[in-house]
Amino acid sequence: MTWRWRYENANGGEVTDGLLPREIFASQADAESWLGENWRTLLSSGVEQVTLLEDDKVEYRGMSLRVE
Repeated sequence: MTWRWRYENANGGEVTDGLLPREIFASQADAESWLGENWRTLLSSGVEQVTLLEDDKVEYRGMSLRVE
């Protein structure tokens, strides 16, 4: 099993900028830890929210990168 983040705009459309990192993780915890360290960079690159995928299964979707 592999885990990855899908980057999305505010409407939930996928952001496919080739300059964004496309990391693959061995565990959910690794993916979440990476996001905790990199969310500001993603936000400044135009990513508004993310969806966590385990292989092709959605674990959770539409998590905003904006601080409430």
